[in-house]
Amino acid sequence: MKHSRQERLEAFGRLLDIMDDLREKCPWDRKQTMESLRHLTIEEVYELGDAILDEDLPEVKKELGDLLLHMVFYAKIGEEKQSFDIADVLNSICEKLIHRHPHIYGDVEANDEETVKANWEKLKLKEGKKSVLEGVPRSLPALVKATRIQDKARGAGFDWEETQQVWAKLREEISELEAEVEAADPEKIEAEFGDVLFSLINISRFIKVDPESALERTNKKFIRRFQYLEEATKAKGLQLDEMSLEEMDRYWEEAKAKGL
Repeated sequence: MKHSRQERLEAFGRLLDIMDDLREKCPWDRKQTMESLRHLTIEEVYELGDAILDEDLPEVKKELGDLLLHMVFYAKIGEEKQSFDIADVLNSICEKLIHRHPHIYGDVEANDEETVKANWEKLKLKEGKKSVLEGVPRSLPALVKATRIQDKARGAGFDWEETQQVWAKLREEISELEAEVEAADPEKIEAEFGDVLFSLINISRFIKVDPESALERTNKKFIRRFQYLEEATKAKGLQLDEMSLEEMDRYWEEAKAKGL
């Protein structure tokens, strides 16, 4: 279903009106601050991420609505503090998008994704950022943070030239991890394990796989198969802790055969 531009503007205006009502009349909504909303917003982003991975479009629509409500909520609080309102927020992002896309709104040429990314990072440095890595949030989960760090470094031209170099680096890091495990130094083992993970994320970029999505899909797959294992053994009156690994593996292979 596609709505007209006017219908979309009216829908957004309706949300703004409802937000005004809630902030004025609802005890819970009146009490909220940016700080109290923060963890709820993070939760909403993860729920949206789950819906996207599940390819559940009705749920994506629902979670987008929840997230949009939060954006309007923050803007309403900003308005009350006489700092900014929703128009300031929208105009700010519009101006940034125009400035960051000179190949569309200016006379710069960029015919591929990599050139666009490189220009984007150069523009941010001209805007006063001291490092291309400044835009990586400190509170990001480590796996996502590593991906963003590598993306930004690549945009600045700091990257491997070909995939084979990355594979070689991964093999080197695995060998170093094995050596430290043999030496039994906990701190060095942790450091080398981190290097292996960082190298794997490098691999993911070169083979065009999002590591966060890939790992989460594997998590979901493991959960499905393990729960099948639990249900199948329970149905036969068995207990997992009383079974051998070989016995459990038979049910695991059944789950795989069923496409779980």
